[in-house]
Amino acid sequence: MHLPPRILALIIISIATVIGWWWLSRPKPVSVRVEPVQRGPVEEVIANTRAGTVMACRRARLAPGIGGQIELLAVHEGDRVESGQLLLELWNLDRKAQVTLAEREAEAGNARARAACLNADQAEREADRQVKLKARQMASEEAVDRAITAAHAGRADCEAARATARVGSARLGVARAELERTRLKAPFAGVIAEISGELNEYVTPSPPGIPTPPAVDLIDDACFYISAPIDEVDAAKIRLGLDARVGLDAFGERLFAGTVRRIAPYVLDQEKQARTVEVEVVIAEQPADAPLLAGYSADVEIVVERREDTLHLPTAAIRPDLPASVLVMEMAPDTNSGLLAKRRIEIGLANWERTEVTDGLTEGDLVVLSLDRNGVEAGKTAVIDQDNSR
Repeated sequence: MHLPPRILALIIISIATVIGWWWLSRPKPVSVRVEPVQRGPVEEVIANTRAGTVMACRRARLAPGIGGQIELLAVHEGDRVESGQLLLELWNLDRKAQVTLAEREAEAGNARARAACLNADQAEREADRQVKLKARQMASEEAVDRAITAAHAGRADCEAARATARVGSARLGVARAELERTRLKAPFAGVIAEISGELNEYVTPSPPGIPTPPAVDLIDDACFYISAPIDEVDAAKIRLGLDARVGLDAFGERLFAGTVRRIAPYVLDQEKQARTVEVEVVIAEQPADAPLLAGYSADVEIVVERREDTLHLPTAAIRPDLPASVLVMEMAPDTNSGLLAKRRIEIGLANWERTEVTDGLTEGDLVVLSLDRNGVEAGKTAVIDQDNSR
């Protein structure tokens, strides 16, 4: 039976229309970014919760021990000073005069002591002569007794004069100490960071519990460390001597090797902030091309554990559900597309970049990174992005 040409044409057009509608309305493959599972090193790291700070090993905010008017500023901001170098001196003519007076009194006391001791020596010699004369029946008992008593008295006067001289020396030491309180000296070698005061200005020491700006801020720029707050949840994992990496905003992407040298024995509980433990990290080798400055912000990564040759994948590929799982792209032969399949995995060491896989995947499996795209779910057909690096 032959169909009329018109009907046959209508049937062909209808079939073609259905096929075209199916082709146009079929589900399109989703585009995904993937990365193969690899072998290599994986670390578990702990990072600071807030920005850390570069601290000088020694920093002294200095002020004179007494109040007074600044008479001499021997340094300027940025100057390098040696230990014991004079930094600042207050007006102290009165104390210098007191030192001079004490020196003269000490000299007079020493002279009186020498005179008293010479008299004591002479009295002792006279007593010896009287004793010898008494043995020859040439001196009376009374004369001998007076001579011996005079000798003892002279020796006592000598000791008293020497004690008075020592008191004078001690008084001189007090006067010199009072004079030194007007002089501010560097307790260690370093750099003058800041000076709060000018010539003829009056400075006062800080009263108890009331901080005032220091007259001179001195920093030891030969030694620095990093102080960083670590969340109390992670503090128990940190041990002295662990390796660390330090990043400084002032040095861009460069990282500096360091070591944990101190873990605070208490937890800081600051208002409106998470409880943290202060950890100190020393940098193994300071940068040679630019100086470290106290106060730089710093980020610290403490390496808790490291495994050199283990299976790992990007942490971003792990789905947020429990138990841990990933989407694996099962590639069709000789194509750029494949089927997405869910795999449950067991994980080990992890950081925000890489996570160790102990079970569920093999080396070379393609795991999906773009989990936030619409339609990326198990059972869907997917194609790899043309630019898979983004």
